[in-house]
Amino acid sequence: MRLSVFSAKPYDKKYLEAAHAAHPEASSISLTFHEVSLNEHTAPLVHDANAVCVFVNDSLPAPVVDALADRGVQAILLRCAGSNNVDLERAAARGIVVANVPSYSPEAVAEFAVALLQTLNRRTHRAYNRVRDGNFALSGLLGRTLHGQTVGIIGTGKIGIAFARIMKGFGCRLLAFDPFRNPAFEEYGEYRELDELLPECDIISLHCPLMDKTRHIINSETITAMKKGVVIINTSRGGLIDTPAVVDALKHEHIGGLALDVYEGESNLFYSDHSQEIIQDDLFMRFMTFPNVLVCGHQAFFTREALTEISECTIRNLLEVMEGVCPKNSLTKDVKARVEEPQPVRTI
Repeated sequence: MRLSVFSAKPYDKKYLEAAHAAHPEASSISLTFHEVSLNEHTAPLVHDANAVCVFVNDSLPAPVVDALADRGVQAILLRCAGSNNVDLERAAARGIVVANVPSYSPEAVAEFAVALLQTLNRRTHRAYNRVRDGNFALSGLLGRTLHGQTVGIIGTGKIGIAFARIMKGFGCRLLAFDPFRNPAFEEYGEYRELDELLPECDIISLHCPLMDKTRHIINSETITAMKKGVVIINTSRGGLIDTPAVVDALKHEHIGGLALDVYEGESNLFYSDHSQEIIQDDLFMRFMTFPNVLVCGHQAFFTREALTEISECTIRNLLEVMEGVCPKNSLTKDVKARVEEPQPVRTI
């Protein structure tokens, strides 16, 4: 079994090789690492692999899936939970198994969301730079006490619940929106419909997957329904936010603070050093002009524990494919069943 790993950074290689070595039954697997992302231009690099391993900014629409299938690829292994960058129906139709890492240290992402919130709220990043210049003035660093604030959580999966647990410890009032209600949230707060939640919240944190129903869930209409001065945190997917609408709301001071670890156009920016280049993304550079905006480069997951679990789960997924069984983390088994299900004949 030959596995081609794309968007591979040094840390990916380190942890995947460690997970590979930890499984004697994986000794027949050979790993090839590519720093480039997998897309229509780089698909030809997959010329002798049985499986590919990809990350959040690799792009696998139907033509790329077809190219992989034509080259004999049997499995697409995601080093993440989200699958919005893969055409699952096409993969199922071509007989390719797609498996993800459904949970990797949800606390890591939740803790980072809180770190972004507190950094933005208490201006610690600005204070750090001031003190290094010998400036100990407090003007411009005024924050708010989180205790007693109302926090809205959009998405109550494992990360959303971990975030709720932390914010409850701060003494916040918690509200949540999720079409699929999680009983685990009931000990922390109350569920609301989205239009009921938005006007009540001082802080809104996004913890939902990116799909058709959630794309641009933060838009001009939902922003208008929010409190003036609301703080928005996004550690999930950039496409949850309508970037021009948020920029406009920041300009008109309706949004009081924005902390992003993800960005809709991040595939051309994140995980690479662009410090010696002129960044051509005007919307992203507009974000950089706001003193109440904090942007990080999709690092919420980036802990030793999370990288260990991602690598371990990826190797386990591949071993299950090798054994000829459907991986328990397969994303295509239900899709395949739906695609192959006989469709009822429409009568007039």
